Amino acid sequence: MVLGTSGLRVLTNDAHRLEVWGDPIAHSRSPHLHAAAYELLGLDWSYGRRRVDEASFARELAGLDDTWRGLSLTMPLKGVAFAAARTRDRRAELTGAVNTLLLGPDGPRGFNTDVGGIVDALADEGLTSIGSARIVGAGATATSALAALAELGARHVDVVARRPAAVEPLAVLGGRLGMDVTTTPFEASAHGVAVTIAALPGDAPVSDAAASALAASGGLLLDVVYGHWPTRLSAAWERAGHPAVSGLGMLLHQAVRQVRVFTTGDADAPLDDEPRVVAAMRRALVAAG
Repeated sequence: MVLGTSGLRVLTNDAHRLEVWGDPIAHSRSPHLHAAAYELLGLDWSYGRRRVDEASFARELAGLDDTWRGLSLTMPLKGVAFAAARTRDRRAELTGAVNTLLLGPDGPRGFNTDVGGIVDALADEGLTSIGSARIVGAGATATSALAALAELGARHVDVVARRPAAVEPLAVLGGRLGMDVTTTPFEASAHGVAVTIAALPGDAPVSDAAASALAASGGLLLDVVYGHWPTRLSAAWERAGHPAVSGLGMLLHQAVRQVRVFTTGDADAPLDDEPRVVAAMRRALVAAG
């Protein structure tokens, strides 16, 4: 490693190109977040976006030359990125999902920064320790949400899902993490919890009755959606007088951890002067609308 102009410990290769890949991708705010971070850090790196689906991922990855430093991956690429990684961090291994690839002679190295992004987003809301929680949805993001809740100490998590069979992998993971994972159908009344993490796509159909039943149990709602706001769930939380936040906080903090990966190779080691970096990224997120 060498010291950059800001004093940051930077990986010592000359690769300077980064992108976020996914399908769809035009809505992504990652370029704004990363550009703000690298400008403050004095790094002349470029960060763009590219529409890539699962079928074209391997071809696109193979076409990158040694000017490429890394990739951010969004849906539907987290599974194929996991398979492409030579090594993976613990969170990626637990969840089977990679949203960050660090390229180079020893790569690609895979990381899951979504887990830490959820932990940090909840910390912003004053939640640093949780006994029980709820997850709405049972897809890939729900797996990262479950791992995040385990890091916050949760011992019981109820998963609200339409298909009980979809919860089985989460129950297995919960067992590995020392958690009791139960399942509740959307139509059933919900028990009170400190936090509900909604891990549904923005266009997922949720009836008003189901949303109201979930909101009645109170607690904070963290809805991972940020492009479609308010959601049916967040509106129900507002009617019930309970707090609800979008996925923008998760997006911000998972990107901070990606910046750590791309600059130092370590998702958990804070950046030099990280509060200023986070503040710059937060301003860029607001400016992006």
